[in-house]
Amino acid sequence: MLLQKLFGADPISFDSLHTIEANAPNIIVWAAPVMFFFVLLEWFVAYREHRQIYDKKESFGSICVGIGNVLINLLIKVSMFTFVIWIYNALPWRMALNWWTLIPCYLIFDLCSYWSHRISHMQRFWWATHVVHHSAEHYNLTVSFRLSWVQHLKLIFFLPVAFIGFHPIVFFVVNQVAVLFQFWVHTEYIRKLHPAIEYIIATPSNHRVHHGSQEKYINKNYGATFIFWDRLFGTYQREEEQVHYGITTNIKNKANPLTINFHEYVDMWHDWKSAKGFKQKWFYIFGNPIDIARAKHGQEKPGTTQEWSVMNDFEKVAKAKG
Repeated sequence: MLLQKLFGADPISFDSLHTIEANAPNIIVWAAPVMFFFVLLEWFVAYREHRQIYDKKESFGSICVGIGNVLINLLIKVSMFTFVIWIYNALPWRMALNWWTLIPCYLIFDLCSYWSHRISHMQRFWWATHVVHHSAEHYNLTVSFRLSWVQHLKLIFFLPVAFIGFHPIVFFVVNQVAVLFQFWVHTEYIRKLHPAIEYIIATPSNHRVHHGSQEKYINKNYGATFIFWDRLFGTYQREEEQVHYGITTNIKNKANPLTINFHEYVDMWHDWKSAKGFKQKWFYIFGNPIDIARAKHGQEKPGTTQEWSVMNDFEKVAKAKG
């Protein structure tokens, strides 16, 4: 009886789609003024302390990328809602709209986010949807705005959440909260928190490691909200020495959001055209970004894939060509 009550929700009529979509909160839009306030606060404090953590062109590019993302989300919201509702209606089990289902939904969503993030570092096709976030040379709150304009391709990694039967509104609220959570971790000003928090949560300290270019920091700490996924799957690294952030030298115009979003696709296209045979073409699209950098550099490097920075390899390739 309890299971029937939990999973026995009625299908959602597509006639009520616009009503449901209108009632679904645009949390990110509401939060934007607060986020910009803290960006200005961080910039002001850094300016007063003469800390070089902001670059004008880079920050402008980050803000443009973020604004573009908000507009894209608003434009595709109805179609995304339609797709998720279609899945929801097709399931024989459907959860009703209950606030407490946000908790298991968020936990499962974060697990999917971990694997989406990890795969995005392992395959170039997906790396092209993620490199935007790693292309900043300075680590500050505006880095959280640097999310690819084609990031919605990674919806495929979150389909398990939808197929479990969570209500579409719950699904979209969780998605927005998960994105907003990652805003505060992109700062140098919040140092290590209580050990219990550092053990569970993807704090600023834990996430700074993910953006680091030192060998011990490479491909570590993929967790978006919870860092215990990394502890469970063997990708955790605590912050020790000062992090040196990765640099992509192939982005010349740091203020141009088009360059920031699509430079990797341009490189991928050129590599694909110059490749000989299907196997090499496939490699340049779906291979490991580090292996591709090594192949283009024409030099094998010691150690495993995990021990080399994607950022550093591409930087060295660019310098070798220049």
